[in-house]
Amino acid sequence: MFCRMLLSVLIRQKKKLFLIALTVALGVSLATAMLNVMFDVGDKVNQELKAYGANLNIVPRGSAVISEMYQLDNNDKQQAIQYIKQDDLVKIKMIFWAYNIVDFAPFLTTQATFNDKPITVVGTWFNKHLNIPTGDQVNTGMLAMKSWWTIEGNTMTDDNLQGAMVGESVAKQWDLKLGDTIDIISTKTNKKFTLTINNIFHSGGAEDTQIYVSLPIAQNIADKSGLVERVEVSALTTPENELARKAAQDPNSLSRTEWDTWYCTAYISSIAYQLEELMPDVRVKAIMQVAESEGSILQKTQLLMLLLTILSLICSALAISNLVTANVIERSTEIGLLKALGATNTAVAMLILTEIFIIALLGGVFGYFIGFGFAQIIGHTVFGSFVEPKMIIIPLALIMVILITFLGSLPALRIMMFLRPTDVLHGR
Repeated sequence: MFCRMLLSVLIRQKKKLFLIALTVALGVSLATAMLNVMFDVGDKVNQELKAYGANLNIVPRGSAVISEMYQLDNNDKQQAIQYIKQDDLVKIKMIFWAYNIVDFAPFLTTQATFNDKPITVVGTWFNKHLNIPTGDQVNTGMLAMKSWWTIEGNTMTDDNLQGAMVGESVAKQWDLKLGDTIDIISTKTNKKFTLTINNIFHSGGAEDTQIYVSLPIAQNIADKSGLVERVEVSALTTPENELARKAAQDPNSLSRTEWDTWYCTAYISSIAYQLEELMPDVRVKAIMQVAESEGSILQKTQLLMLLLTILSLICSALAISNLVTANVIERSTEIGLLKALGATNTAVAMLILTEIFIIALLGGVFGYFIGFGFAQIIGHTVFGSFVEPKMIIIPLALIMVILITFLGSLPALRIMMFLRPTDVLHGR
């Protein structure tokens, strides 16, 4: 009997129930889209922010300690500089969080003269292909990390041992153009090096007064074969919290549980610690301005998405409340007759809730797939990439459907409970 009554209601009230299903579908679709993006936005926001520079700086441990201990100025730092072995750089991609290391590039700064005037020459990897001992292969270098630079000319390559990238200020000072050749003389060995201007770049910083060359050329100019001065690293990280800040102060102060949690989470401090574990001769410094900005932007983005999700559910619940209330009022005579024949408030409520939940679940299924489509539109429009489906969204969507349907039905159930058969059957 219950099933027959339920089927009869679904057929007779199909237009109004369709509106309820549509309301649920719209609410769930927006919530699904926001949650999918929210769970996936962390890596995508970090990936976008990685285009604006490194968040870790690797320097030789000796020179870092001396500089910090004696507060050396720039001239004294040049005397205290130590170096990192170039062959050790593959270890950067061998830590626990190796796949979170997006890019890294070594730098070796040296001095030379051009037209009898001093000039800074910087050696680096532009786009280096590396074979990692673990069997992985990666491409990394400065060009990917300095994507905001404006560069004229063909892309610089690491095997171009005669080419140079010249800063905009240097080019203007000596009226240099693409294809020109320049002779620079090493202040270290007094050797002359002839370079062809492959690129002219604008960085907006001090780099515009420098010349960038392939790392082997800078090592020859500085007479530092196989050595680099520092390494900039761009890593995907988890926003810092109290545990991360505590570990950054003193990892040994952590309990065993805290240690495991910190070490196995991609905090910038744990990545720095793991790099120092594998490369004991270096000091890894986190560029906290970048790291904290990333965390702040990510948290605010996720909070915005969560608020939009909650707002969409509240709006859906209000819309369902109006629709179900109107449905109950319209069927008041039918409900009064059921009560007059002996039906309890619980039985009538179960009938109303069952029909609403069936329609809501159908709307929720459609809403989930529509929401996933919205998530892909957001992903491709904002981040230019696919948003991975998260299985946790399916039970969350089910909970959302049940929650907004139940809350939206409460006002209608209240009206039904106080409805008296004598009033509705006599037209009062």
